[in-house]
Amino acid sequence: MKFAEFVPGTKTRIEGGKSRRKVVGVKSESFTSGNVRIFLYYLGGTLEEYVSNLPVPVFVFRTEKRSGLIRARLLGAKHVTGDVITFLDAHCECTEGWLEPLLARIVDNRKTVVCPIIDVISDETFEYITASDMTWGGFNWKLNFRWYRVPQREMDRRGGDRTAPLRTPTMAGGLFAIDKEYFYELGAYDEGMDIWGGENLEMSFRVWQCGGTLEIIPCSHVGHVFRDKSPYTFPGGVSKIVLHNAARVAEVWMDEWRDFYYAMNPGARNVPVGDITARRELRDRLKCKSFRWYLETIYPESQMPLEYYYLGDVRNAETHNCLDTMGRKSGENLGITYCHNLGGNQVFAYTKRQQIMSDDNCLDASQKNGPVKLVRCHGMGGNQAWIYDEVSRSIRHENTGQCLQKPEASDMNLPLMRRCDHSLGQQWIMQSEFKWQARRSDDR
Repeated sequence: MKFAEFVPGTKTRIEGGKSRRKVVGVKSESFTSGNVRIFLYYLGGTLEEYVSNLPVPVFVFRTEKRSGLIRARLLGAKHVTGDVITFLDAHCECTEGWLEPLLARIVDNRKTVVCPIIDVISDETFEYITASDMTWGGFNWKLNFRWYRVPQREMDRRGGDRTAPLRTPTMAGGLFAIDKEYFYELGAYDEGMDIWGGENLEMSFRVWQCGGTLEIIPCSHVGHVFRDKSPYTFPGGVSKIVLHNAARVAEVWMDEWRDFYYAMNPGARNVPVGDITARRELRDRLKCKSFRWYLETIYPESQMPLEYYYLGDVRNAETHNCLDTMGRKSGENLGITYCHNLGGNQVFAYTKRQQIMSDDNCLDASQKNGPVKLVRCHGMGGNQAWIYDEVSRSIRHENTGQCLQKPEASDMNLPLMRRCDHSLGQQWIMQSEFKWQARRSDDR
C-alpha cells in the first residue's frame, strides 16, 4: 500500500496538549516509513502555524463555512491518494500497534470495514482507560447507537478466541478504516444528512446489506474522549438534525421497519427527509438485501421487533390505564398512566423469549413484591421472564410466581406485583389499535 491516510474529524479545536498528543500519537504509534499523511479540518486561523511544527506531514483544507462532520469527511476523502482511508475523530489518541491489524484485514478482504476497540479518555483528567473487548455495536428503537454485550453466538463463531475479529452489527462511526475504492463503490456518505448523527447506522446497514463485512479488531486500540454533553450547537436544534438524519436511514434501508420507527418516534414524521432518490437507486444498483435479512442473519439479538406474540399497549382491565415507561432509563420503575394511543412510551413487545420489552429495556423484578423495573434486556429469562395467559389475562412473573397488578391509591403510577388472585385489577388486555406488523415476505 502506498499510504495509510488519516482524516480526523471536525468537532474539536486544536487546543494545546490535547490535540498535539493526538496528532503526534498518530505518527509515532503507526508506520515510521513516512507513508502516513494526516488531513485536518478546522476554521481557526492559527492552525497552519501549529501543524507546521509537527514531525509528520499535515495538510489543512478549509470548508470555508461550517459544514458538519459528514461533508468535512467527504472533503478529506477527496484528497486521499492512497489505498486506505482511516477516519478518526479529532478527540482521540492512538496506541502502539493500532494501525497494522486494521490494514491487515482490508488486505485480506477489501470489502471489510474495520474499527478499533475504542478506549475511554476522561474528559476531565485525560486518564486513559482500556475498554472491554466484550461489547459490540447495536441500536435501539429510536435508532440511537448503543454498546451491548457480545452474544454467545458470536463468541462461538470466533471459537472463543477473543483476539479474533468481531463481526459487529453497527459501528460507532467515529473511528474506522476502509478501502478507498470500496468507500466510493459503496456510496461514501449520504450527503443529504446534516452535521452529525445517524451516519454510522446508515453506513453499517449499507455495508452489511450490500455485501460487505463490518468488524471490530480487538488487537487495535484507539482512545476517545467521551463527553457528557455536546460542546457545540446544531442549526435548528439537536432534535431536528437527529430526526432528519435518522428518517433518511429509515426511509432508504429499513423497509417496513421504517413505519415502526415512525410509530415509536411520532415527531420524526413531520421532519422533511429531503430527496432520497439517489440513495434508493444506490441500493437497487448494489442489489442490497432486505432489512429483515439483516435482522435475521446479522443481528438476531436486535431489540427491533421480529419474533413476538404481541406488539402494542398493555391495558389494565379495571383502570383502563396503560403500562408506560414514562421516558425513564434502565434501573428505574415501570409506570402506568392513561392510554393515549400514540405509541411511543406505551408500546411494548411481548416476545417469544417471554420478555415484555420497550426499546432495549425489559420488565424486570428481582423481589417478590416488586417493584417492577425497566432493565436492559439480557435475553436469559430469569427476572425478565413473564407468562401472559390469554384466558385469565394475567401476567405472571416466572421466577416469583407473582402477578402484575394495578397500582394502589398511595401511588397511582406504580404497578405492583402480588399473589395471583385472578381479580380484575390483575387482568391485562393485549389488544391494541397499534397495527404495525413485520411482513414475512421480502420486498427485495
